[in-house]
Amino acid sequence: MISWRKHYKTVLIAVGLLLSTSASVHAQTGDPSNGEKLFKANACNSCHALDKQVVGPALGGIVAKVKTDANVGPDWLHKWIKNNKELRASGDKYANEIFEQFNKTEMPAFANLSDKDIDDILAYTTNPPAAPAADAASADGAGGTDMNSVAALEAAKNNEAASKIIITSLVVIAGLLFWLLLKLRTLVNLQKSQELNAKDSAKAFSFAEFYDKYRMVGTGILSVLALIAFYGVWNWLMWIGVYKGYKPEQPIYFSHRIHAGVNKIDCQLCHSSAKYGKVSEIPSLNVCMNCHKMIPEYKGKYLEPGKDKAFYDGEIQKIYEHVGWDKEKMAYTGKTSPVQWTRIHNMPDFVYFNHAQHVVAGEHAIIDGFNKKHPKKDDQIDVVCKACHGKIDTMNVVQMANDFTMGWCIECHRTTEIDMKNGYNKTYFKNLHEKLKKQFGSGAKITVAAIGGLECGKCHY
Repeated sequence: MISWRKHYKTVLIAVGLLLSTSASVHAQTGDPSNGEKLFKANACNSCHALDKQVVGPALGGIVAKVKTDANVGPDWLHKWIKNNKELRASGDKYANEIFEQFNKTEMPAFANLSDKDIDDILAYTTNPPAAPAADAASADGAGGTDMNSVAALEAAKNNEAASKIIITSLVVIAGLLFWLLLKLRTLVNLQKSQELNAKDSAKAFSFAEFYDKYRMVGTGILSVLALIAFYGVWNWLMWIGVYKGYKPEQPIYFSHRIHAGVNKIDCQLCHSSAKYGKVSEIPSLNVCMNCHKMIPEYKGKYLEPGKDKAFYDGEIQKIYEHVGWDKEKMAYTGKTSPVQWTRIHNMPDFVYFNHAQHVVAGEHAIIDGFNKKHPKKDDQIDVVCKACHGKIDTMNVVQMANDFTMGWCIECHRTTEIDMKNGYNKTYFKNLHEKLKKQFGSGAKITVAAIGGLECGKCHY
């Protein structure tokens, strides 16, 4: 009994030390590397950063911060992460203060995370593993360099070949001009002397006699030149208003390759009116802000040749300036300004084109028809938009991928077969197939042209 009392204080001190350090041990026993993976896998980085406030608070050193602010430990963070709504409903004062402080933005519950998972995440926020600068740089560069090296090399070869052709043509033209100058100089020298010696007399001749002798040849050459000139003028007239390959610079740089290609964002998420409306409108900047409220900087690995992270960050900042967004305060300032986009695709006023009719009713027919015309796998499409606009998910700068002429549209209507798997079409065009067989033979197919796709009033009214 005396022995126990002797060591009583020592035992209490040991227990006290164990309890006081349990919170820090609880937070520090996690694996920071695994915590980083969990942090990204659960999209925590979409609302939080370690070094600054995004949608939620900065999480660097969060274990120490909550201890200082409210004298709570990792157990409180476990409850908050698993179900912050339940924690607030229990009347927890600190939980409700945080909820009010961050504009009542409710954090999703992560009941799927185990205690060990949360310990790993907290360990990551306390002691994040440092990524080697060289490795990070090479990783960022890999996405851009590897994906673009082949295309860049091919473009360089094409430019070199084109330059050689131009230089060769200029040399030939210069040679012809030099030869003509020599002949003219000879004729001028002959005209200077009134008396011609025997040698010069042999060179001199009458142009009239020469033309009379070779009149048929001259007429033929002039006719050919006239036909070439006429064809050139006709071809020029036919290409008025055709801007295939047109890709103007925009006031805010937007890479479809990054958004639709690398990040797999569906076309209709931004161009929602293309599916249900006549016109595919340009998305408002509010659509951009749905994501860029939480994405103030570019963290992707893909980089275009000649562009770096700072360039992309600057373009995101332009969005903030136009919509009046303060990324530090996470609030709108009310100062806005419109963006003067340069239009690329523009149908003439006398042409009627309905996006919804093609995107909804003609989706499967257009995709199937396009892929039949392009049997190579690399040329085929998976989204109806690409049939007209090209593989826009590979374009850094959007350009007109097709002619968009009347002949181009008519050719599509003549070759695209109607989707007879569609229940409406199957019933509505039940007897049309038999009629076409009698009119055009057994191989006749129900195309857009067969159901009135070539009628003038369909597009011109």
